[in-house]
Amino acid sequence: GAGPDTPSAHSLPAKLINGGIAGLIGVTCVFPIDLAKTRLQNQQNGQRMYTSMSDCLIKTIRSEGYFGMYRGAAVNLTLVTPEKAIKLAANDFFRYHLSKDGQKLTLFKEMLAGCGAGTCQVIVTTPMEMLKIQLQDAGRIAAQKKILAAQAQLSAQGRAQPSVEAPAAPRPTATQLTRDLLRSRGIAGLYKGLGATLLRDVPFSIVYFPLFANLNQLGQPASGEKSPFYVSFLAGCVAGCAAAVAVNPCDVVKTRLQSLQRGVNEDTYSGFLDCTRKILRHEGPSAFLKGAYCRALVIAPLFGIAQVVYFLGIAETLLGLLQRPQP
Repeated sequence: GAGPDTPSAHSLPAKLINGGIAGLIGVTCVFPIDLAKTRLQNQQNGQRMYTSMSDCLIKTIRSEGYFGMYRGAAVNLTLVTPEKAIKLAANDFFRYHLSKDGQKLTLFKEMLAGCGAGTCQVIVTTPMEMLKIQLQDAGRIAAQKKILAAQAQLSAQGRAQPSVEAPAAPRPTATQLTRDLLRSRGIAGLYKGLGATLLRDVPFSIVYFPLFANLNQLGQPASGEKSPFYVSFLAGCVAGCAAAVAVNPCDVVKTRLQSLQRGVNEDTYSGFLDCTRKILRHEGPSAFLKGAYCRALVIAPLFGIAQVVYFLGIAETLLGLLQRPQP
């Protein structure tokens, strides 16, 4: 019989559509939290503007409006579908080929498949996050400059007079950023932080996929039956959370490496090790958990939603409707 690891007639297109739908819903739901994550990870001790996630979101809405929380979302929405698609398709592809001998996948092989999936996905993820991070962090840098300008004015005057508002810096757009990056650094510019992205995504997939598969199995009523969908949702959330927190240190380093604009008196980094060393020296080990809470909050629903969309098989239904012979 066809086991779960044999690709069915239209499993890949269906998976891609499902992945796309899940990605779009997920990104829309959790993007503001992701913005807070980037800003919290990027701020260094000298100039702390945000104390927590909620503080960051409130200040962002105050200074940049409600849509300020969605800076960089367009890049993500455009690229999240191919990214999810590559990851899921690759994971399936590797699982299928690793289970060819007809035996059940061992944990090691599940990890290998996850590892392969993580490696493939980085092709899309790195440039996508590179652009997203610039857009998400622009507001923080601008706000910081404003504060400093105001402070400088106050100390220059010695007395508080109504100060002249500093002109707001124009906001970068994704196309502008891509153009500038390609012009100044070539394709490699878009792949800055590739090593850190690999170090984050490969372990993430190694932890997530096997953990999800095994948690999901716990809820199976009988062998061969599908787990009820709340089990899939919870398994997705738990596995996502665990994996997210496990690789957060790499995520902090990656965010720092990919930010081109630095705030005032903030360190710049030459590479992965340099960044790790400086964070440890200047901000202590706890800095590697910056944004971990946000990241867990982002990832859990993302993967939970993805699992539910898969479970409901929205794409299979759509494709079924398209393939039905017309009367």
